[in-house]
Amino acid sequence: MKIGCVSDTHINGGMGKLPPALIEGLRGVDLILHAGDIVTLDVIEELRLIAPTEAVAGNMDGWDVAAVLPEKRVIQAGNHRIGLIHGGGRVPDIKERVLAKFRDDGVDCIVFGHSHQAVVERIGDVLLVNPGSPTDRTYARYNSYALIYADDDITAEIIRF
Repeated sequence: MKIGCVSDTHINGGMGKLPPALIEGLRGVDLILHAGDIVTLDVIEELRLIAPTEAVAGNMDGWDVAAVLPEKRVIQAGNHRIGLIHGGGRVPDIKERVLAKFRDDGVDCIVFGHSHQAVVERIGDVLLVNPGSPTDRTYARYNSYALIYADDDITAEIIRF
């Protein structure tokens, strides 16, 4: 199973679209996960034109987004359980916080956002994936998204553009 991961799109309705490099890179995935700071639900609708999409609300999402999207969720992807959360709060200890949020959920992987800094790192038995941001470079030198491969094992890679 090939899963596209996106976070921190920060697109206001009518003020922009997802980058063509992201749209093209997500074509052919089986599922898309968005880890919050969506800002407008139009982004989710645009992603759903590519593949089924699951999302969570982030700290920059308004009441309209938070009313329909949870803070965290667990997605079954083949034999793997993936936690999806934005993260929020202080960036230096974000990995520890997201791990704690899913401590009792038996996840193999956690997809999170907030820092805009792409990460693929295994801590213990859990693969942590932050896809970075496809639209903002304030905290990173490049735009990015991630691909997760959930087969017998679960692995991920960051795609920079």
